[in-house]
Amino acid sequence: MISRRLLRVKALLALYAFNRRDDNDLVQAEKELMFSISRTYDLYHLVLLLVIDLADIAREKIDLALRKKMPTREDLNPNRRFADNTVINQLRENSDLNSFVSSKKLSWANSQEVAKAIYNKMIAWDTYIEYMKSPKSSYPADKKFIVSLVTDFLVSSDDLITGLEEQSIFWNDDLDYVGAMIEKTLRKFKSEEISESRLMPLYKSDDDERFVKTLFRKAVLGSKDCSDMIDRNTTNWEIERIALMDILVMQLAITEIVEFQEIPVKVTLNEYIEIAKYYCTSKSSTFVNGILDKVVREMRDNGKFKKTGRGLVGDLEKDDE
Repeated sequence: MISRRLLRVKALLALYAFNRRDDNDLVQAEKELMFSISRTYDLYHLVLLLVIDLADIAREKIDLALRKKMPTREDLNPNRRFADNTVINQLRENSDLNSFVSSKKLSWANSQEVAKAIYNKMIAWDTYIEYMKSPKSSYPADKKFIVSLVTDFLVSSDDLITGLEEQSIFWNDDLDYVGAMIEKTLRKFKSEEISESRLMPLYKSDDDERFVKTLFRKAVLGSKDCSDMIDRNTTNWEIERIALMDILVMQLAITEIVEFQEIPVKVTLNEYIEIAKYYCTSKSSTFVNGILDKVVREMRDNGKFKKTGRGLVGDLEKDDE
């Protein structure tokens, strides 16, 4: 499922795009936000398909070598460990994966040069070489390698990143998150399961879908109030001089604190400070942290929000200790 962190990032990027719109069409902006999230889910399945395609390339090369007029001993006795990886075979038969890619018509058929470039670099990868040389084959070893292939190799593959950028503008920042989703998915696979292993749903629950919709819409509608609060708590800085992305990060943080009583203030602040480290300037996280601290104190003093639920009562007072 799409993590709350990524949902916050998607809301931030949608908010930035909305601030660049000329028509202020909130309904259309919200549709684009939800489409962006659905495209991340497409990418999750597309990367799983890529793993299968890499094994298909390995099988093709083995078959070609066997058909040589004068095959070598190595050609006649190929190492099929990766080509016949048991976890990849589970993915081939996975009903969730097959159903989704069929309905969305997802495929690497038109990007085989990307898959081949990735394969050629993969076979020179130290982890791959060690995996292929291992004297014993086992399901845990197969799973461990595929998890490493996705999280260590594919998510940092320049060939894959470039290939994805050419296919969709919505995937520019998604690959690391998708890698984490796939890792969680594969760790739950069991050797006795063939087609029954479940893939992740788009959202953990309906609450997550409501969360991102409400966060984005309320941030847009409450932008004036948020800007005023930021302005009041910014010493020696006029709000016009603050970078737009810094403002939007703070705007979302303020909105989340006010609108979601069940989320602890510390969780919200930590999330947006981390997001600022990646999407804003090198000094933004410290700046955003300082301003939000003042804003939260003002909101608390004015009774702008109330946190309820187990572990949340007195949340703000604990923040002050």
